[in-house]
Amino acid sequence: MKRIVFISAFFCNAIFGLAQTQNDLPKPVNFTNEEDHSNMMSQLGILSLRPGPSGNPEASNAANYDESKANPCPDLPELLKSKNGKTITTANEWWNVRRPELAALIESEIYGKLPKEIPSVNWTVKVTDKEFVGRIPVIAKQLVGHVDNSSYPLINVDINMMLVVPTNVSGPVPVLMMFGRPAFPAPKQPSDEDMVKLNTRFKEMMIKHDPTLKEIFDKYPAYEPVTRLPRGNFFAPAPNGESPTTEQLLAAGWGYCTIEPASIQADNHAGITRGIIGLVNKGQPRSPEDWGTLRAWAWGAARGLDYLETDSLVDALKVGIEGVSRYGKAALVTMAFEPRFALALIGSSGKGGTTLHRRVFGEAVESLTGGENYWMAGNYMRYGAEESSFGRLTGCDLPVDSDAVIAMCAPRPVFVSYGIPEKGDAKWLDQKGSYMAVVSAGAVYKLLGAKDLGVSNDYMKEEMPPMLTDKLDGELAWRQHDGGHTDQPNVQYFIPWANRVLRDQR
Repeated sequence: MKRIVFISAFFCNAIFGLAQTQNDLPKPVNFTNEEDHSNMMSQLGILSLRPGPSGNPEASNAANYDESKANPCPDLPELLKSKNGKTITTANEWWNVRRPELAALIESEIYGKLPKEIPSVNWTVKVTDKEFVGRIPVIAKQLVGHVDNSSYPLINVDINMMLVVPTNVSGPVPVLMMFGRPAFPAPKQPSDEDMVKLNTRFKEMMIKHDPTLKEIFDKYPAYEPVTRLPRGNFFAPAPNGESPTTEQLLAAGWGYCTIEPASIQADNHAGITRGIIGLVNKGQPRSPEDWGTLRAWAWGAARGLDYLETDSLVDALKVGIEGVSRYGKAALVTMAFEPRFALALIGSSGKGGTTLHRRVFGEAVESLTGGENYWMAGNYMRYGAEESSFGRLTGCDLPVDSDAVIAMCAPRPVFVSYGIPEKGDAKWLDQKGSYMAVVSAGAVYKLLGAKDLGVSNDYMKEEMPPMLTDKLDGELAWRQHDGGHTDQPNVQYFIPWANRVLRDQR
């Protein structure tokens, strides 16, 4: 009896101590979107911001689509000139001098810095399922990455991820990690015998809950309320360029991995004191140089890669990163700052992605500083300031631009994809501004012995090629398909390009 009393007292004391510890912690701040925005303005000394342009062409502040007005400051910061004015002429100078300078500027002024200490992530395989996607046998693994929150138990972060690999190929396979919503592609179904048991018990439970249902079930005796999901179709035609991205990848012998951004960091202002950013900051507001949501998503993708490196089904040296729109921005940031990713497919990423920040065409710097500034470092808001303690700044004052972010990926392969405005990939995204950035970044690819688009690096003179024009001969690739706000029509071109560049890298 004494032993039982001792153990009970021990656990009571432990629980009391945990509760006391949590009570000593600062409570998470509950910001509205407007409060988070105002808080950062106050920290920066910004009195007013310029409003972003309107997508309504009839509005007084309608977005500019006049190319003659799109480049108020055409001279980009030089990629191959160091802060002390020295021209960078060797790969060694790029890696040891210029790239670190650009990385520091990109962190400080655009996406934010990672904290010095970020909790570790412990990955577990929650479910393993053998499935068929069409005629392709696969193994699907549902994964959860629990972030150690022992230092601040008031915030819990569990990263959701799904890995799907084909089993009709030999050896570990290349994998494309995609930002999106994880789901089993075709969950394995119960046998006929199990379905009979499920339906029998289900009917009994329903009738017990509501006896009047017996009359309905008696009326339709062959009806089975529990039915199977659609199965794989062994007679389906082989995947082609019209097929979903996932099916095209599996048919080509690739696996895919879907990671859920919202499980890493919420896509709104109010979530900035939650998620991984909130966990590190113990629920308090971030500082102007702290990482924003794009950098947090990129960090989460890198932690997903940590798991993939341990899975024998995956060729961890051939893992790519993909995203469209805001997730395209995140994929670019991931590729730039995590050198273990082998290649990237960046779809329709716009401002904050591959499009030049200082361009004034469609979406503008002010669109981000006034709306989605939580994507970026707080410091980025300064470039939309109209009145502030430091004066008035615009995108032209940025000491670095998106071409530098693309150059940070060099010499690893990057495929930049866009659609056309007529199909929904809006002019707002400034496709030409992205092409200019890719052209400019090509100079770094060439310096490092890789192939760029095969054009000069004069971004002001090179014209964006017509849609459906392939620029796929180098490690830096560009293709504008004839669809909308998606990269799916370009996947049939991405896969053979990726196979080639990965083979050439051996």
